[in-house]
Amino acid sequence: MKYIFPFLALLLFLSACDSGPDLAQLCSDNPDICEEFSEDNWCRQERKDTAFARFNLNQTGADKQKADLLLAYEDYANCMDHASKIEHIKLKHKKAVRVDNYLKAKEKINELSTQTINSLHPELLYYHWSRYLDKAALGKFLNLEGTAQLETPQSQYNLATYYVKKDLNKTLELLFHALELYKPEQKIDPEIFKTLTTIYTDKKEFKQAYVWLKILGLYAPEDETFSKSSLNQMAKGYQLNQEFLDRVAASTLEKIKTGSFVSPRR
Repeated sequence: MKYIFPFLALLLFLSACDSGPDLAQLCSDNPDICEEFSEDNWCRQERKDTAFARFNLNQTGADKQKADLLLAYEDYANCMDHASKIEHIKLKHKKAVRVDNYLKAKEKINELSTQTINSLHPELLYYHWSRYLDKAALGKFLNLEGTAQLETPQSQYNLATYYVKKDLNKTLELLFHALELYKPEQKIDPEIFKTLTTIYTDKKEFKQAYVWLKILGLYAPEDETFSKSSLNQMAKGYQLNQEFLDRVAASTLEKIKTGSFVSPRR
């Protein structure tokens, strides 16, 4: 859908969604990418992520970028689905715009899913199993275990989600190995921290659970899973040395962010 207002207004709007100039330049050079979804004040980060994912796919045409775009579309669709449920008394057209954006994102997901159904890329194999219960894709994904193709943080985490109900020790090893594989300043998936917190809580290893929940709070304080009150309640309820564990968490996160983390299960 093409915007009816001047292109300068488009750039100003998109620049407001981003703290740097990169998105504005991308939109200037590739207006079709930034016009994929209609203007809305919600889901700005998710919309920005889809724009960059589409741009990266246009540059490479590679399956890795197709997997990234699928996930970006999913995040945007989920955000728009939530936003579309918010009623505006004076601006009822907002709901229609958000529903339309949600449906467009779902259509894009379906199109790209169909295009990649025969891909052998590990992230797409996992995607088709986890979203569509494609057992053939799962078999091919598991056959790659132990190979260089799965030596990425995302694939190690994906593998961990398969084993989480089958082998907790192996799951922990995979999660820690995923953290070992992050390069300096690479964006970390907070789901790893959340999964570690859940596993250690279930195992009643509350010192470890506290550390990983604290790491989640340090890395992604806006995450809805995290709350300071939960940390304080855990420390108080299980008589944990909160000051010491906070230092452990900060040190551990710094190692992960700088690419020097070593799995404690080696």
